[in-house]
Amino acid sequence: MEERRKYKRLPIKLELEINSLFKQNNDIIKLDNKTIEVIDISKNGIGILCRDELPLNYYFNAKIEFDEKRYFYCVLKIIRSNKSGDKYCLGCEFVGLAEFLADKVDEYEKILNKK
Repeated sequence: MEERRKYKRLPIKLELEINSLFKQNNDIIKLDNKTIEVIDISKNGIGILCRDELPLNYYFNAKIEFDEKRYFYCVLKIIRSNKSGDKYCLGCEFVGLAEFLADKVDEYEKILNKK
């Protein structure tokens, strides 16, 4: 099967807490600090695992932290959801991420390649 992704996915172990989802029309869904597991990252977005189904086309704020010195804040949009066992595998894309922040993913890839 031909790879159609624009950017390479990189494995990452990271947990995020989401306290709300929102849409541009001010539709807000409050969550009780839902913990999600980030399983991969690319310059375009992240893949996450979550116990509960989250609605498509909603946004959330996140802090992507590679280590204490390399991190950035971003907005992510949920664009894909598939049930896998007792969890949901979601695809999220970065929204309006500045190029210098996206370059932090390239820096992370270089660190992975050195290991």
